[in-house]
Amino acid sequence: MITYIPFIVLIVLITCCVAVFGNATLDGASQVSLLVAAAVSVLVGHFTKRLEWENLEKEITDKIASCTPAIIILLLIGAIGGTWMVSGIVPTMIYYGMQIIRPEVFLVSSSVLCALVSLMIGSSWTTVATIGVALMGIGKAHGFDDGWIAGSIITGAYFGDKLSPLSDTTVLASSVSGTPLFTHIRYMLYTTVPTFCISLTIFLIAGFTMNVSGHGNVHEFMEGLQHTFVISPWLLVVPVLTGVMIARRWPSMVVLFLAILLAAVVGLLVQPNLVHAISDSEDWGLLASYKGMMQVVYGSTNIETGVPMLNDLVHTSGMSGMMPTIWLIICAQTFGGALTATGQLQDLMRQVLRFAKSTVSLVASTVGTSLFCNIATADQYLSIMLASSMFKDEYTKRGYEPRLLSRTCEDSATVTSVLVPWNTCGLTQSTVLGVATLTYLPYCFFNFLSPVTSIVVAALGWKIKRKCS
Repeated sequence: MITYIPFIVLIVLITCCVAVFGNATLDGASQVSLLVAAAVSVLVGHFTKRLEWENLEKEITDKIASCTPAIIILLLIGAIGGTWMVSGIVPTMIYYGMQIIRPEVFLVSSSVLCALVSLMIGSSWTTVATIGVALMGIGKAHGFDDGWIAGSIITGAYFGDKLSPLSDTTVLASSVSGTPLFTHIRYMLYTTVPTFCISLTIFLIAGFTMNVSGHGNVHEFMEGLQHTFVISPWLLVVPVLTGVMIARRWPSMVVLFLAILLAAVVGLLVQPNLVHAISDSEDWGLLASYKGMMQVVYGSTNIETGVPMLNDLVHTSGMSGMMPTIWLIICAQTFGGALTATGQLQDLMRQVLRFAKSTVSLVASTVGTSLFCNIATADQYLSIMLASSMFKDEYTKRGYEPRLLSRTCEDSATVTSVLVPWNTCGLTQSTVLGVATLTYLPYCFFNFLSPVTSIVVAALGWKIKRKCS
């Protein structure tokens, strides 16, 4: 029973944080809760097992050090989010994507559009809070129910988030399991694409069978984009080149750095007025351009388009926007290191692994643990890190490649977080869209089918990778 004390403390603290701080839980309250739980874990280990502080400290610091590549990648992700937006690459994707929206295919179009935007910017939250809000208004004008609209938006946003190399959860799941980022993304295709296709099929049938009327108006968004950015299909050359680099399996840090560099050059050449406006400089020289692009890379940018919702969409936070996530990772790794050093994580694992005798039961146990963590800790980041820490050694012991663990965690922890009303994701999306979590839950087909697909694929033994002996 003593083993469970740190987990109980964390659950209680996180629950209180969500109740008190709501959507602002990740601003610091969750991090403090993790450090307190880590301290409790250390105290329990010291008094029950007489563990020395030096050994505990080393395990914790080693745990934090293991996430150093992820932290660097997260900083690069923040930079690429800013440069791709200001250079007009992402606005061009949105502009052309909006032109396909029609009433009959609205639900499918919403999912596809949100998937593309989320894939490009690596954030389901930003996608839902911006383009998702616009799509809610368009969907209501077409006569669709709120649940169906929100479900299609969330389905697309989380599909794109899962497969985006710019997503912090994707980077986190791959790094904590020890899987190269693009190896992780390619392996997820076996479960993610079929599930998304099933979801799109349902939305397509629903769109043609529902009795909807009205006409959505996307012209305001499109005019706002044209007024603010230079929109050109030539800008899509950058994501195409990035895709080529990914396909050739270049290291993720190299790909991200080159993508940032290409976007920065394009931004300076194609969007000079916008870069100058961001610099807030009176001069038009090289120093003003340098200042503006540097602010795009590391800091927050607010671009006035004349359309309030569009302003939110094109807002970027740069590297500084990644600091709360990095802070959370460091604190979570501190907690994980304390649990590992004290043997409490191993004690809990022994209880769970009693039921994991085969591949499918191991995957199912990982899925169940991730779901439990989403419900208990109310945060997807914690769920990913805790589940990965708990099962990593067992997957290695049984000869599975780490990509199986990273995929299973993403199939369960990442996508189901939005289905829990008190989870930070569920709270955020329901608040932003103005739709209760339990209202949109039945229509988030991708989100609740993903864990099922992961288990089914494991049961079939399809592409289950083992290490060569």
